[in-house]
Amino acid sequence: MALQEHAALDSGRTAEIRAESISKRFGEAAALDGVSLRARPGELVALLGPSGSGKTTLLRIVAGLEQATSGRILLGGEDATQVPVQARGVGFMFQHYALFRHLTVAENIAYGLRVRPRASRPSSAAIRARVAELLDLVQLAGLERRYPAQLSGGQRQRVALARALAVDPKVLLLDEPFGALDAQVRRDLRRWLRDIHEKTGHTTLFVTHDQDEALEIADRVAVLNRGRLEQIGTPDEVYEHPATAFVAGFIGEAARLPAHATGGVLRLGPHALPLNGARVADGPASLFVRPRDLVLAEGEANALSARIADVRRAGATRRAELQIDADLPKVEMELPPDVLLARGDTVHVSFRRLRAFGA
Repeated sequence: MALQEHAALDSGRTAEIRAESISKRFGEAAALDGVSLRARPGELVALLGPSGSGKTTLLRIVAGLEQATSGRILLGGEDATQVPVQARGVGFMFQHYALFRHLTVAENIAYGLRVRPRASRPSSAAIRARVAELLDLVQLAGLERRYPAQLSGGQRQRVALARALAVDPKVLLLDEPFGALDAQVRRDLRRWLRDIHEKTGHTTLFVTHDQDEALEIADRVAVLNRGRLEQIGTPDEVYEHPATAFVAGFIGEAARLPAHATGGVLRLGPHALPLNGARVADGPASLFVRPRDLVLAEGEANALSARIADVRRAGATRRAELQIDADLPKVEMELPPDVLLARGDTVHVSFRRLRAFGA
């Protein structure tokens, strides 16, 4: 459908994004399978999942860069499914910046405004004022005459965000925006991005495969796997209360142990652990264990005996790798700072909580 056949969707920074039963097939392969989610007005929602989970495909469908096989996209309550990308009122920020190398910082930021049809194009003075405002916002004032090649990776990403914001988009879509940057720059920029979001209030979808990134900056996190939505909730909800076995294994460095549930008890090798009301159907099950789930527990009734296979440092903490049973995979436990243990020692441990799911 031609662009001139559409009126541009209403502008505004607090538009709701709603995806309804979105499916996308590439030949016989299903990239998305009936995904429905909502980003509330002014909310930052992270699309989190492994490579091939469908998160970027969903973002591109929201943007209008891909067409869904079925389902529809609503922006601000209006059906945008057939509206072309130019009329959707979205700001899109790519992983690899996509800056014009022959344009200065200021020219890159102004680009979306300068190519508007004459009837809707701001005056030159208004464009200069908007560019200056955004340079201040992204903390690049004074660099407007530089070219992308003269900037660091973090600075180029700030320019890319300023360019996405320049057109005052209805919604903001970010596709792995920090994926090409080193770890320290990523940490700095994700805090900065959260600050920018608080200042501008744009409804934002943010694609990442980095769970720390999603949990730190998002209001809610949507976890995708093989084209399906496994769970959407606040960072605390998806971390502390995973809805599926996939989420439990994907979030939080969890080890997966085969188990068997029967009569309110979880059998883990030779050990029997009370499920304490957890709803796990009798039969084969999986127990997901994070390093903080285990604690030293000498003398407790339900303590498990384990041999220390290794002790190593993990950032600010020390971790012990434990062999609970010869037939089970090893698990990790964070050690208190004043506890000195070594390879070969035997300890007794208990679980703070059980994250168990039926097979």
